[in-house]
Amino acid sequence: MATPREHIEQIRREKFSIGREENPLVEDLHHAVKHLSAEIYTKDVHFLMELIQNAEDNDYAAEVEPSVEFVITNRDITGVGAPASLLVFNNEKGFTSKNTESVCSVGRSTKKGKRQGGDYIGEKGIGFKSLFSASGHPYIFSNGYQIRFNEIPSPVTKIGYIVPEWVDDKPSLQDILNVYGGRSVQDLPNTVIILPLRHEKVEAVKEQLANVRPEMILFLSKIKRFSIREENQKRINLISVSKETAFQSNKNEESESFILHLSAQENEECSYYMWRQRFPVKKENRVEGRDEVDNWVITLALPQDQRVTTTRNKINAGIYAFFPTEMVTGLPLIIQADFMLVSSRESIRWDNKWNQGILECIPAAFCSAFAFLVQSVESAPQSSRSYCYDKYLPIHPLSYPQLESVRQAIQIRLKTEKIILCEGQSNTYCTPSRARRILPAFREILQKSANHPNALCFNGVLVIHPCMDILQSFLGSALLCFVEEHWMESDFFFNLLSFPLLKYHNDSCPHAVDWTNIFHVVSSQHGIYFSQSMNDAEWPIRWNKELGGTTRYKFIPKAIQTAISHLRDNQRTSLLQWLSRNAKTTEISLSSFIEKVIEDVYVSESKEFVVRVAQFLHFSAANN
Repeated sequence: MATPREHIEQIRREKFSIGREENPLVEDLHHAVKHLSAEIYTKDVHFLMELIQNAEDNDYAAEVEPSVEFVITNRDITGVGAPASLLVFNNEKGFTSKNTESVCSVGRSTKKGKRQGGDYIGEKGIGFKSLFSASGHPYIFSNGYQIRFNEIPSPVTKIGYIVPEWVDDKPSLQDILNVYGGRSVQDLPNTVIILPLRHEKVEAVKEQLANVRPEMILFLSKIKRFSIREENQKRINLISVSKETAFQSNKNEESESFILHLSAQENEECSYYMWRQRFPVKKENRVEGRDEVDNWVITLALPQDQRVTTTRNKINAGIYAFFPTEMVTGLPLIIQADFMLVSSRESIRWDNKWNQGILECIPAAFCSAFAFLVQSVESAPQSSRSYCYDKYLPIHPLSYPQLESVRQAIQIRLKTEKIILCEGQSNTYCTPSRARRILPAFREILQKSANHPNALCFNGVLVIHPCMDILQSFLGSALLCFVEEHWMESDFFFNLLSFPLLKYHNDSCPHAVDWTNIFHVVSSQHGIYFSQSMNDAEWPIRWNKELGGTTRYKFIPKAIQTAISHLRDNQRTSLLQWLSRNAKTTEISLSSFIEKVIEDVYVSESKEFVVRVAQFLHFSAANN
């Protein structure tokens, strides 16, 4: 078997006629490659994504956690006179002879046929050639191969871009190790790509590296760790996916669900409920370029916490085609599918029948995911299930008309799904049309009856579990909006003054919440508070109860605060202004609440209250 160096010499001799009689087709091949280079320079090929894509499509040993690391230097380690170098380290198995022959060719790939499963990323067919958009001299060190390519043909090669040159001097493996860090060259990953950057590309490359979206890694099936750093400095960006927990695998529906924990930097984390489902490609949606694909694979990511962003890019994409588009959808979830994109990759092609077929499948995927999610958390408290309704139901209209039709189709389809948790038998669910809510007082009567829990099911109608009362918060916010709109109508005004419109936490009330009317609030000395930040809403409510004695602080329940925050911007602003003006509601920050509590310490005669305040301050600091 030939050594890597002997293999390269064979390619140069037999394919490119170097050292032999000149091949008359060399000139034609040169013009073909030159045409390709012109295409590379005029199109935005997103070469960084190409590098990540190649890493995703590589093969890895079973004991390896697939990872990619980008290291950028402010010096040239190759000796070609570049102002900076970008090194890409990948712990794949390494280049084979076929891989090497592929990068020395035009239009030939070792990845063909991998699209059948619907998971393969690449499609442009230019692959490694896209790196010439950032570098005139890409280098590859892998499995004993030490080669580089030159965009400018030499008098010997007469062809640029695809003729491999063996690297004898710079960079050496020791030069690469000095950038990577480690004690010996055995510590280096199997594959290293080195790009001495063009002068005009250095800042653009740094900008792209700083803005890599962490959520991109959610939709890569192999890569579990991705990092970016400058030489001899801490990481700019560290992204990893861990603790993957399988929930379900349904062969009939060809679906699966699992939890992914995404971490970025050193202090940002978010768990995502992932749903992946296959749908057969319809005959009427087939297009050229996707002839060999028989299934659409749609993945939905539902964030359980605050979504992870980069420091410099706080706006998250809503649609991915393996890599992020620039589309901010307004949906409470992320959609990933094999969409066909416009050339800039900024958005999907709305008029494309392939994409239209995918969009038609999204309502079915979402409803299956949502129904399974609310029914699958048997070990979790029932009260936590209401979180799914608050967080994930697409309630508000969307700016994209094509996605608005998807949202409406989801709403129609959900009416036929068993997604409402009912009281009575354990984990009973029904469709929304069969569910009814009863008032707490009547619920107590039924619960005391001898026929309980059968008393909670009659004539085919099921009673909503009390933990689902968060749905009433959305009704409550809608009622407040209605009142605000009609407030200036005189008859309406006087009738509503004494109507119990405002809900607040009241620790002296058996159910911990109570209702009050606008007349009582206006005539009293104390108003009702809601939090400036939804992230802090639960904390003052919880501690207001623990502190005791601070009964003047009445907080709107977090569920209603959440419902108000989900209103459209103009509607929310108008409602909050009306509440402040007519109902004495006050927006309060956590720090302001703490200041008020400390003020109470100075006038309180209760030692117990002072101790509780000390505990409150301690735990507030401990929880950052």
